[in-house]
Amino acid sequence: MTLRDIHARYQRGEKLVMVTCYDYASALLLDAVDVDMLLVGDSLANTMLGFDTTLPVTMDQMIHHASAVRRGATRAFVVVDMPFMSYQISPEDALASAGRILKETGCEAVKIEGGEAMAPTVRKLVCAGVPVMGHIGLTPQSVHAFGGYRTQGRDEEAARRLKADAEALADAGAFAVVLELIAPNVAAEITSSTDIPTVGIGSGPSCSGQVQVLHDMLGLFPDRRYRHAKRYAEIGEAVREAVGRYADDVRSERFPEAS
Repeated sequence: MTLRDIHARYQRGEKLVMVTCYDYASALLLDAVDVDMLLVGDSLANTMLGFDTTLPVTMDQMIHHASAVRRGATRAFVVVDMPFMSYQISPEDALASAGRILKETGCEAVKIEGGEAMAPTVRKLVCAGVPVMGHIGLTPQSVHAFGGYRTQGRDEEAARRLKADAEALADAGAFAVVLELIAPNVAAEITSSTDIPTVGIGSGPSCSGQVQVLHDMLGLFPDRRYRHAKRYAEIGEAVREAVGRYADDVRSERFPEAS
């Protein structure tokens, strides 16, 4: 998959499919099915490293995981989140960080959070040949500023700002924009008024595509449930059961069997 392929699907009105991915084994599995894009999200802070927010994840950790994903994925287009404070200080710092990510991982694009305020940074990266995916709405790196994980765009002024954010990112050259936890009617308006794909998460069915966290889809954390995530399997429970049977077999001397 290339940017040309992604935009061709978008122009044909085909929904884009994106899934988070953080490791080699998962990349192999996801690359074997028709997933358009893999996102090495800074959500690996929560899913892989056990942090409460995405803020602690470092550039080295993002590169470590993205490199593993790239080795497993030979077909999908791979996007890497730029971690907190790797792009906010200045466009020049952002370009250095993005360049390091692409050079050291072999991935195709980066994703940054923020709207109008980040448009100059997006333009700087795009002019240097770095494909950029935007991200507006609930931006997890700003969770403390938002005061929690809440749906965005519920009043007229907030909706106006989100539309302006999407337009600014598109004008700056972003090839797509993630809409996270945006009121579905506002997400629909953004999708219809911008000329780049929108990728929704918890923002309704009108977006150009959807992204989901792999661990949420597969139920890898059985006790974590989110309204915007659909469970397609209960792998966490299956793992518990399988390892429990193994432990029982070892303790009862049923495994290994005598040769």
